[in-house]
Formats: sequence, structure tokens, C-alpha cells
Amino acid sequence: MLEVPINIGLLRRGGRLELITLVIYDIPDNALRYKVASYLKSKGLKRVQKSAFAGPLTTGRRAELIAGLRKLIHGQQANIQVYPLTPASFNQRVVLGVELSYEEEEHLI
Repeated sequence: MLEVPINIGLLRRGGRLELITLVIYDIPDNALRYKVASYLKSKGLKRVQKSAFAGPLTTGRRAELIAGLRKLIHGQQANIQVYPLTPASFNQRVVLGVELSYEEEEHLI
């Protein structure tokens, strides 16, 4: 089941605006890939594809997330991209195909 809300309006936490943060990655090393996925989950993001997580974050929390990812991959072969998206942009996404469950495969991803 896709756990990221389908229709997201303006998100506020403690008076601060949150944007949807989409994180995608290509990481050849299995152990590092698992660490990155675990870290993203610990920050409240939900898996939306095998190498993609999304969730609402404030600017400050997104900066912390990026700093943590930098430390995790320092000196290793990895490509991580972080996209802040407005709720309007996120709500315009198109999902094609069959909805897949990724939690069962987490140890492999």
C-alpha cells in the first residue's frame, strides 16, 4: 500500500511550512544502500519505489537529512538526489502500473 498521502495540501508543523521531500538514490553497495534506506525511514520518509522515499519535511529537517546522508555516503560510491516539492507539484504526479509493496523486500533494496 502506498503510504504517502495521495492528496496533500499545505502542510504545517509548529507553524512551519513543510514541503514534500523526494529522495532518490543509486547505491551499488548493498550494506550502504540498506543504511541509507533505514536512515530515511528513521526521518519519517516512506518508501515509494525501490530506491525512492518521500515525506513532508521543514527546511530545517531537510537540511539535517541532507547532512546525515552526506556523512553516511562520505567517500563511497553513491548518488543521492533530494527534491523539495510543493504539495501542488506532488499532487500532479502520475502513478502508472501496479502498486507494489516494498516493505517485504527491504532487506534486498
